[in-house]
Order: sequence, then structure tokens, then C-alpha cells
Amino acid sequence: MLTIYTTNGSKVAVLCVRGRIVRGETEVLRNAVLGQRKVSVVVLDLARVNTIDAGGLGLLLELRQHTESSGIEFRLKNVTKLVMQVLEITRLDTVFDISVENDVPVAPLRQRPRILVETAVCT
Repeated sequence: MLTIYTTNGSKVAVLCVRGRIVRGETEVLRNAVLGQRKVSVVVLDLARVNTIDAGGLGLLLELRQHTESSGIEFRLKNVTKLVMQVLEITRLDTVFDISVENDVPVAPLRQRPRILVETAVCT
């Protein structure tokens, strides 16, 4: 089961994702991201994600495309080792803006100024 806890700042929404991002269990994540309209950045904190499949990867790509077409940055943060391996194998680690603790970019994609993301604690 996938659960989402959202922390909204003035320009940043941090979505703490917990569980499995797999086909058939992604609607809650889709709705949570699509509901973020008044922010400049959407960050998915994946520290508590233990599984992702092709359907989950497809959803992340869909959400990235949707947010960026709306002028909203889309970032992944605290990606677990397993999820990072899947992103690397599929070469999607070059597509997503991925950060680790303290917002140090692992794979910066753009040379535009980055909005600093205040660290939200996902429990």
C-alpha cells in the first residue's frame, strides 16, 4: 500500500512517499502530485519506498512531464539504493533531478538557479 504525507512551504511541496510505487497502487501518488498547483517545486522524498516497477517508473515520468509543462520543477530526494539501481539500469537517473540529504544534487539537469528546498522530515 502506498501512502503520501505532504508538507507544503510557500513555494515547495515535499511529498513523503511510503510503500511500493507499483502498477495498481499509484493513484494516490498521481492525485497528490497533480493537486500541487500553487508551488514552484514538487519534491518526492523516496526514503521509505521499498519497491518500484515499470508502472511506477511510467508514473514518475508522467508526473515529471505534467509538472514541468506547468512550470513546476519536479525532483526526487532520498532515493533508496534499490530504487536508484532501477533508475540507473533504465538510465532514468539522467532524466530526473535527484538529490540526497541536505539537498546536494546527485544529477543536476539544468543550469538555471535552483530554489532551495527546506528539509522536511518524513517519518
